[in-house]
Amino acid sequence: MDPEQWLAQYDKRLTEIATRAKEAGERVRQAGGTATSPRGEVEVRVGASGVLEDLTLTPAARALESDELARLILDTTLKARHKASAQLAGISTTYFGEGPALELIKQHLPAGVPARRDRNDDDYFANPEITQ
Repeated sequence: MDPEQWLAQYDKRLTEIATRAKEAGERVRQAGGTATSPRGEVEVRVGASGVLEDLTLTPAARALESDELARLILDTTLKARHKASAQLAGISTTYFGEGPALELIKQHLPAGVPARRDRNDDDYFANPEITQ
């Protein structure tokens, strides 16, 4: 293969890679997840990084105790984050395929919310900062 032909093929390949990277970047920017609580009191939207972008509470949310509403918001946000993570994994698989790059990306996807820990009255007296 002569040098000019090799250079033309190399340039074409770089252009294809740049185009795919641009497409992947655009899809990642548009990625995110939404979720609604089972009875519809809470709706959330998270971005690709898992950061909460929107929170909507319906009038039915007013009937909930504050700790119940807080848990519902966290649980609903977790569902949205899982949807965003699934989108990012799909985008990554499409553009990078299976392999070390995908595994690295999966390691840095948004983490979940810790499991619920029921509080009792002793928590409020032993840890007064949680009531502030």
